[in-house]
Amino acid sequence: MLPQLVLVTLLGLTWTTVTGLPCTEMFPSQPPPSTVHSVRPSDVAVLSSIGLHMHSTELSKVVSRLRELMTLFNPALVSPQSDESNLYAPHFVQQSTLVEQAKEVSHYLQNNQVTGVERDWKLVLLFVQVDRLCGCKEQQVHSVIQAVVEEVDDALQLLHSQLKRAIVSVALWDGEHDAFQHKTCPCMETNRDGEVRLLRATLTQSLQESLDELMVKKHWYGDRDDFTVTLQDEPFITDLSSVASGKPLSESEATQQTDELTVQMWKNLLQPTVGKDNTEDNGKIIALPCPTEGRPFLRTEGNSPSYHHSDVSPLLHPFTGTEMPCEDFSPSDSVPTSVHELRPGDIKVVAAVGDSLTAGNGIASSQNNILDVLRQYRGLSWSIGGDENLTTVTTLPNILKHFNHNLTGYSVGTGKQHTPEAFLNQAVAGAKSKDLPSQVRALVERMKSDSRVNFESDWKVITFFIGGNDICDHCYNSLFYSVENYIRNVRESLDYLHKEVPRALVNLIEPLHITPLRQMHIDASLKCPTWLVNILCPCVILPKANSKALQMVEDINRGYQRLLHELVESGQYDTRSDFTVVIQPFFREVVVPTLPDGRPDRSFFSADCFHLSQKAQTLMARSLWNNMLEPLGKKTSQQNFTADIDLKCPTKTSPYIRTYNNSNYKYTDPSPAPGPITNWGSDFSCVDLVPSDTVPMSVHKLRPADIMVVAALGDSSTAGTGAKAKNVFDLNKEYKGVSWSIGGDKTLDTVTTLPNILKKFNPSLKGFSKGQGSRYKGFNMAAPGAKTSEIPGQVQALIKAMRENKGVNFEKDWKLVTIFVGGNDLCHYCIDQNNLSPKNYSHNLMLSLDMLYKEVPRLLVNVVEIMQIYPLKTVKKNTLGCTLLQRTSCPCVINPSENSPELEEIKRINLEYQAELQHLISGDRYDGKGDFAVVLQPFLHNSFIPHIGKGEADPSFFSLDCLHISERSHAEMAIALWNNMLEPVGKKQAYNNFTYDRSKIHCPSEATPFIFTKINSLPTPPGTITTTTTTTTSSSPTTTIPVPKCPSSIPVWAPVVVGIVGLLAGITVAWLIFSCSKCWKKGGEETERGENMRGTNF
Repeated sequence: MLPQLVLVTLLGLTWTTVTGLPCTEMFPSQPPPSTVHSVRPSDVAVLSSIGLHMHSTELSKVVSRLRELMTLFNPALVSPQSDESNLYAPHFVQQSTLVEQAKEVSHYLQNNQVTGVERDWKLVLLFVQVDRLCGCKEQQVHSVIQAVVEEVDDALQLLHSQLKRAIVSVALWDGEHDAFQHKTCPCMETNRDGEVRLLRATLTQSLQESLDELMVKKHWYGDRDDFTVTLQDEPFITDLSSVASGKPLSESEATQQTDELTVQMWKNLLQPTVGKDNTEDNGKIIALPCPTEGRPFLRTEGNSPSYHHSDVSPLLHPFTGTEMPCEDFSPSDSVPTSVHELRPGDIKVVAAVGDSLTAGNGIASSQNNILDVLRQYRGLSWSIGGDENLTTVTTLPNILKHFNHNLTGYSVGTGKQHTPEAFLNQAVAGAKSKDLPSQVRALVERMKSDSRVNFESDWKVITFFIGGNDICDHCYNSLFYSVENYIRNVRESLDYLHKEVPRALVNLIEPLHITPLRQMHIDASLKCPTWLVNILCPCVILPKANSKALQMVEDINRGYQRLLHELVESGQYDTRSDFTVVIQPFFREVVVPTLPDGRPDRSFFSADCFHLSQKAQTLMARSLWNNMLEPLGKKTSQQNFTADIDLKCPTKTSPYIRTYNNSNYKYTDPSPAPGPITNWGSDFSCVDLVPSDTVPMSVHKLRPADIMVVAALGDSSTAGTGAKAKNVFDLNKEYKGVSWSIGGDKTLDTVTTLPNILKKFNPSLKGFSKGQGSRYKGFNMAAPGAKTSEIPGQVQALIKAMRENKGVNFEKDWKLVTIFVGGNDLCHYCIDQNNLSPKNYSHNLMLSLDMLYKEVPRLLVNVVEIMQIYPLKTVKKNTLGCTLLQRTSCPCVINPSENSPELEEIKRINLEYQAELQHLISGDRYDGKGDFAVVLQPFLHNSFIPHIGKGEADPSFFSLDCLHISERSHAEMAIALWNNMLEPVGKKQAYNNFTYDRSKIHCPSEATPFIFTKINSLPTPPGTITTTTTTTTSSSPTTTIPVPKCPSSIPVWAPVVVGIVGLLAGITVAWLIFSCSKCWKKGGEETERGENMRGTNF
């Protein structure tokens, strides 16, 4: 196993210097290497970069980290870009081409007095920035890629002619996802999100393959022993969650991402090892590989031959035709009036909606043509394509053409959904269930307007297939992609067809069982572009085997399938004789085809190992046809791609397309409708309710049952304003007893609040508020309309009240205070921008926390992150309260029109509020006391308002003014806050899941019985690694290397002292060796820089 440097990434703490490197191969070659294929990292005297531009913020950080890492191997390393301030000097400005930058680098290296052009080995990183490329059409993409390859070739030839003793490492960078690209590439704005993601991914992979072909053609520019070029195996992509969700990373996530990209770059520079696995990363520990004794060099094609895409053998064109075994093709004697008497020959029109599998992306693409996956082969699509005939192309229309030569509606050729060739194939690449209603409307419009379709008289078969992309992205927004929202989108689409379209049978295809797709990306010998599929379908490919995340994929997949059955078996689409919906379940289970040696058969997939090839689509068409002829209750529910599927035929006894009626199938009785919800209470299943054996001295050992006192600060949301209002006169009443963070009315069975949950652990809990008004407010200091500037006053009042309360032992009782404020600041920001600035928001909270820190012993503070407030604009109701009070209470959010500069400004300020709050709490300002901690609870960071229809917010979550929250919302917020408290820092759920479920309350576990703080969220450090920590103070989210646990008999300071002594001894020995070496002339000056990697994240 590789010796590795273990880096522990602990969000919210301070990065420290890495010491005790376990790498053994850290000294330069003796004698110095004579060929480019035997250069060690420590032989590199100069590190330079080409391809940075003014928007390369993230890339600049990665290059800087890599430079610091390589300084560990050569403290005398020289880098032209080592001075950050010179990064954007004239020779690195935005307009510089790769050739111009290559000239500047060559000129610098030839004229620099520090480096020896003839003597020193150089490493040049040449970055090709994919995010600066723009190709909206296939032909444009080809020309763009060709232009880039030519520019790279020109730059490499120039470096080859000017530099000696150099390795040039070429890498693709796709890491600056900001508005800059949308400004330079307009189609990124006009295309749908799924299409943009597919376009970016395939463009990147195609460019990678084209550059690989260039390297092979040019023999890696290695006609001399002292020069070569390498191509890094994979592009550098920013965090996949950011790409998939479209949301920016938090500061701590961005920091971790930078480290992971640096590790990837470092690993790619080294010689690969046999059986090398991906760099281990469980979210906290990153293992950095070291050069080994057997493979100590920087990778070149000479010392580590690599796999080349051009080596792939072209696949033989598979036989994709089908023999028609049927003999009776006759239609009904007269046009049937009932869908249950519909013969194949009666069908006049075919249509389809769905995603890229129906649009036909990459069906006919060869295995070595990734760019062709962008092409939509609609004429070959399994359910709607009509190219050629059944002897050569197997599709449902080509089967039906045998029964009716006048069939219409099918798509031919290639192109997008709006082209004439697409006809009634309205599927869109990258589509999700939310896109289905718009596809259905476009489809009906085409059917009504096209003269080839007799809309009223023709019998139509419409095939629905959607859901794969929802599953692929569900982990980034489980509420948005919930089974409820999925089925709502499908229902809305079917409802529209049922209302608008006469004489139609709808094939509703179950979402395919998607997890078998993972098999294509486990076996590295298949050479699939897994990084690309990680972008297209991250929630399916990225989870580890047997993980909770993977089980969530299974659950959502099966949930989609199950709810389709419940929808259809409700009978709501069988209210008239000329329309029905039939579920075709052949994709419920999927068997991945295998080769004789047991490996998955890649020939069933397109070039990206994600979309399906014509070979697979042939079997899908056969399975769909056979499902249509199989009676309900006896339909095939497995797609076995290894089986040879023959077509079935109508018979004299069953000549019809099967429906529930002609199958004598009885729908299962629907589940009984739930009764009316009488309260917003919750069920409680926790069993370990005991407090600590003795009252804990540390806040990091605090169990729920140890909490004796609760309190809360904030505005109307905490005061309970209007929570149970029945009329407009109740809107000003404060229903403090049901307040989510401090209310204590009744019990948890009927009222869900944080105190009612805590009372299950400690029935003697004090401080909660009850009833209405201020008489029994307890320690609920919140005031309606309060802004952040009023929180310090609330803190003073709280401290005074707790000191004076005889039931509270101020010095010894453990207290929990929840702070939630900022909504009123945002609502009035446009009126008073100076006083309500993000800096002042943070400053007022800092003053409040400072007071609590200084004056209150034994205290844990929950600071709930401010929500994204602009979705409140979608909460509407035709009442006086909603139309008038909402506008006057929150003018700066409600009054601006959609997409106006004023609303965009509020969104920006909202994000700055969140960022300022994270910055305040993530530092070590409040880490100086063992009995005090502040924890940011982020469940409202990404706020989602539940909807009951398209764009219609669920009014049950709001009071009568459509602004204040109802008792139902208070209950949901209480559950979300409690569950956040039981989640470790760095892994807290950052969105609300407001779906009614009485069993959502989580429980402490035996392994983690404490309320999580920043300190007790740290993982147990590896006991085999000895590290020394030198903690530096920072107010931004950073990381520290924890000291391993030592036996209690050893003083805590002992390993630290030993580590420091060992470090100094190691540095001294290294300095002596370096100073004696001829090729380390300036070691003395630079060793000081090597001893302390100031500012590094390693």
